[in-house]
Amino acid sequence: VALYKSVPTRLLSRAWGRLNQVELPTWLRKPVYSLYIWTFGVNMKEAAVEDLHHYRNLSEFFRRKLKPQARPVCCVHSVISPSDGKILNFGQVENCEVEQVKGVTYSLESFLGPRICTEELHFSQATPGNSFQQQLVTKEGNELYHCVIYLAPGDYHCFHSPTDWRVSHRRHFPGSLMSVNPGVARWIKELFCHNERVVLTGDWKHGFFSLTAVGATNVGSIRIYFDQDLHTNSPCYSKGSYNDFSFISNNNKEGIPMRKGEHLGEFNLGSTIVLIFEAPKDFKFHLKAGQKIRFGEALGSL
Repeated sequence: VALYKSVPTRLLSRAWGRLNQVELPTWLRKPVYSLYIWTFGVNMKEAAVEDLHHYRNLSEFFRRKLKPQARPVCCVHSVISPSDGKILNFGQVENCEVEQVKGVTYSLESFLGPRICTEELHFSQATPGNSFQQQLVTKEGNELYHCVIYLAPGDYHCFHSPTDWRVSHRRHFPGSLMSVNPGVARWIKELFCHNERVVLTGDWKHGFFSLTAVGATNVGSIRIYFDQDLHTNSPCYSKGSYNDFSFISNNNKEGIPMRKGEHLGEFNLGSTIVLIFEAPKDFKFHLKAGQKIRFGEALGSL
């Protein structure tokens, strides 16, 4: 593990990103993309543009858009999958620990960072003995839930809003870019806390809601469409540092309102989405660990 952690994954990811942006000759596009499609099982019939010659470079191909009817958004359930991927874990958060894969956990506070001490998020009042988890829960009788979705290289790489909510705050953690493949996640504890990630926090009708985009090897680029100030995988950063940005201002008291299914951001290649949110005790997930899921399908409801 120590040897793997010493690999310069950020540098390699930046180099891979530049390679991805090199324009391919028209005659080379089809064989290169066809090899990728065969290797990772990409379904090009869902793509808005099926013609492989249309994509000038690998980066454009990775970030391909889908046909409008390819992913119908579930209207019945309150929380939908924000992306295509595989369900690694889900359930209630217990003892301030969250499972990244079965049996391997990470600290909720290390992952989200310290509480945001502003009025923009209505956290419970911090009282002696209150855990970080209890401080996130804003309404009596609610519980804190989590869901982890792994995006494989062959998946659709955009992610969307999983519910109707408003985004009040962004916290960017520069960090490592180790692989988040489930096999690697089993032997590196707190992998998600080591890796670069963008934490969006806010609230929905039941209280606290957060969506975190976790970077990985060759996924140095995390883009949030409404956040032009966000720049990921910079050459220089301080280990353990983070920077905050508030979407609440004098001119914008509501933050960024997001509708269920609305475009939110994108990865280059594949990575992981982590949802952490509060909901009443009767919230039920409609999932099985390890199942494949597609953007728009139900995660859970009351």
